Amino acid sequence: MSEPLNVLAVVGSLNRNSSTRTVVTAAAARLQALGCVVDVLDFTQEPLALFNTDTAYESDAYKALRPRVEQADVFILGTPDYHGSMSSGIKNFLDHFWQEFAGKLFATIVASHEKGLTVTDQLRTVARQCYAWSLPYGVSFADREDVKDGAVASEGLKQRLEMFAHDVRVYGEVLAARRRADLVDTTPGFLAKHRKR
Repeated sequence: MSEPLNVLAVVGSLNRNSSTRTVVTAAAARLQALGCVVDVLDFTQEPLALFNTDTAYESDAYKALRPRVEQADVFILGTPDYHGSMSSGIKNFLDHFWQEFAGKLFATIVASHEKGLTVTDQLRTVARQCYAWSLPYGVSFADREDVKDGAVASEGLKQRLEMFAHDVRVYGEVLAARRRADLVDTTPGFLAKHRKR
């Protein structure tokens, strides 16, 4: 790729001592080491009001966030598993956007003692509904086993994050290049409606 891959890594936990934050931050650092430009969105530092169609698009937080979402080629979505579902923080983030996700890659990180499969499936459903792609697997981890004292502790999780970062970069670059070409092309395709007229 002629330009570096832009990754927006979203921390979907509001817990001050969040293991989700720890793992998303570790993935972000690995992607930076691979040459990606990584922007970390942490709602404890940058709150985003509950989505309301009447007011959301006028808020200062939304106006500041939208260009970052538009610039991203890849979205890393980190969330705890709450009752078999994604966190309200991640859902709220996703509710604010739609067309900005088209043709881009979703990659998931889920803190769960049950492998986070239902959460990963829900995030893939959102990707599909927004015409985005999703990595064919997600990283899941058990916080007390894989994360200790604010750091990734287990070798298994370290290896999964290495694979994850590699695949996010490789497939993110392929999709980003194809998306850029499709947006200036004249052939039919699902990104045709996103071309600037």
